[in-house]
Amino acid sequence: MSQKSNPKAHPEANYRLPQVEQLLQQDFLSPFIKSLSRPVVTMVIRDYFTQIRQSESFKHAGVDGLDITQALSSRLHGVLLQRQTAVINATGTIIHTNLGRSPIDPALWDAVKAVNTGYNNLELKLEDGKRGQRKGLLDTLLCALTGAEAGLLVNNNACSIYLLLHALAKGKEVIVSRGEQIQIGGGFRIPDILALSGAKLVEVGTTNITTADDYIEAITDNTAMVLIVHQSNFVIRGFTESADIKELSRRLPKEVILAVDQGSGVTNEPHFPEEKSVIKYIASGADLVCFSGDKILGGPQAGIICGDASLVQRLEKNPMMRAFRPGRVVLSLIEELLVRKLNEQESGRGISERQVAQLSSTLNKADRLTQLFPNHIEICPLKAVVGGGTLPDIDYDCWGVILAGDPLKLSRELRLASTPIIGVIQRDKFILNLASVTDSDFELLILQLEDYLYLKEGFIDGHCRGEQVRTVV
Repeated sequence: MSQKSNPKAHPEANYRLPQVEQLLQQDFLSPFIKSLSRPVVTMVIRDYFTQIRQSESFKHAGVDGLDITQALSSRLHGVLLQRQTAVINATGTIIHTNLGRSPIDPALWDAVKAVNTGYNNLELKLEDGKRGQRKGLLDTLLCALTGAEAGLLVNNNACSIYLLLHALAKGKEVIVSRGEQIQIGGGFRIPDILALSGAKLVEVGTTNITTADDYIEAITDNTAMVLIVHQSNFVIRGFTESADIKELSRRLPKEVILAVDQGSGVTNEPHFPEEKSVIKYIASGADLVCFSGDKILGGPQAGIICGDASLVQRLEKNPMMRAFRPGRVVLSLIEELLVRKLNEQESGRGISERQVAQLSSTLNKADRLTQLFPNHIEICPLKAVVGGGTLPDIDYDCWGVILAGDPLKLSRELRLASTPIIGVIQRDKFILNLASVTDSDFELLILQLEDYLYLKEGFIDGHCRGEQVRTVV
């Protein structure tokens, strides 16, 4: 750029930006290239240079005063924060949808490594060499767990509900209680899904009371299904009543399907007696029951449908099934998880089951943190929830700690730690709820807090960091 093209330019200003290719050789960009890729880093650099050239300060004074290295590092760090990364869940919500719901047990992950890093028999029947369905042992395992005649796996439980409606009730009536026409996260509304599937919603009962008579009296020649929906993330207390599934199953005409969105995935876990299980729904006469694979079950994101074999076959033949079917990673993980669950192995228990079973240990962990950081941490009693749209009316006693300082600042700075720590702000205090911190993450939490307090104040527990010796892992 010359002074002729920009008459307001400073005669001694430098208008030459670094060449992109030369800049990419700089050492400070190497970590970003490794984590983001060279093309992405290049794109960020070029976008930044475009903004510089269009700015008034550049037109008048060129690049004088610009710290390009610092500006690019900041921008690239912001891009890097968008990438999936491991975090420490100290929110007290064990199955946290924003934090990936159920972590996969490392033993489970390792067990399916060979199946997923090489070829496998995803759609091949080894007994005769012919093409098979993408089911593997899943059908058999689900039947053994739930008592159903057949089972099916899809991408998530929203797919399960849509598939049920589209394949079995398109163009016909589906009866739903007014108290169960819910909306869950992301704007997923039961009435909208019914309309999208082509089914016609028939409302019965009231917000707080819906009886078996309400369902039976609403049946017409065009009724295809009665749909019972898990209320997911809320409860209605007080004067309430819902239909008994066994009675409803007995009174419904044979051609009307009784489908249940159980949602949470409780099957045979001993720690959640308040929740009606998939097993009980099947035993009570429900034709189909669907639920999530990444909630109480503790697997990857998936939707599971169990029930009548002939109905499951109809679902499998629906054209939408090809869009909804999961890949081999999810299939193999769920398959391995179910085998271990049926064998009552520790790695077959979901994260919520494991964490709820050891809530008493949170007191010892909180005590240890206060001993390590007495000037910065205060112990406090808390409540924990399972979360993820399960057991909305149940909480559990546990312990955690309060960090001294500005809660908003603490929340932001710990989110930006090398392993982000996700806590909560309650009563204008920043709190780490230890109910959702796994044993392995607890040791990492200690190291992260030590690093944070050192960077923040230059000392830990009143001692100069330089006087301490520890192993960094």
